[in-house]
Amino acid sequence: MTTPIAVEVWSDVVCPWCYIGKRRLEGAVAALGALAPGTEVEITYRSFQLDPDAPRPGEDRSRPRTVEYLADKYGRGAPADRLEQAARMIAQVNEVAAGEGLVYDQSAAVRTNTIDAHRLLHAALAHGGPAMQAGLKERLLAGYFVTGQDLGDADTLVALAAEAGLPGALARQVVDGEQYLEAVRADQELARAIGITGVPFAVVDRRFGISGAQPVEAFGEVLRRALAAREDPST
Repeated sequence: MTTPIAVEVWSDVVCPWCYIGKRRLEGAVAALGALAPGTEVEITYRSFQLDPDAPRPGEDRSRPRTVEYLADKYGRGAPADRLEQAARMIAQVNEVAAGEGLVYDQSAAVRTNTIDAHRLLHAALAHGGPAMQAGLKERLLAGYFVTGQDLGDADTLVALAAEAGLPGALARQVVDGEQYLEAVRADQELARAIGITGVPFAVVDRRFGISGAQPVEAFGEVLRRALAAREDPST
């Protein structure tokens, strides 16, 4: 049996473009399956933290809502003007997401550290393979962008992991400990070595890279190039 095309995606669970990119990549995979029946694609999600210094629940630091964080980081002018600018930024991204069938509601989203979510994604990969990891990735992204859940909260993370099939006791052990921390760090180090500075970023067969939440056609082109390279390594 032919080895599946390996797609590694560096992304963060609080990155709105990563969820959009996930949908578009899935569309490209489906299109490739129709074009080349029997072709398998295996997607693995790698860890990347957009804001590794973000506070964790319980720390003596504020955790502002996303709109407030964006206003402080990117806004210009008076506080009210900055909030308005941030709200427009969010609305623009929400509109793009809607085009992919994603109904974002970031009104309740809070800035939080995602290290525990990434550790759980590694646990899901180790316990149930790429399929379980993909299921958990979907639930984390939907939890943050659609239902406004706090991905820094341990109970929330355990519940979402259980929904994806990861045993609750195992999820709790991971969240309460430091398992898979080195795996997360290894992903981050590899991202630096490759030169990844923003996400989503996909690497196909460790040969072809594509940055950003590109259209389905762009993801499809990279997948077809990878397939052609397997048939003719000189391409």
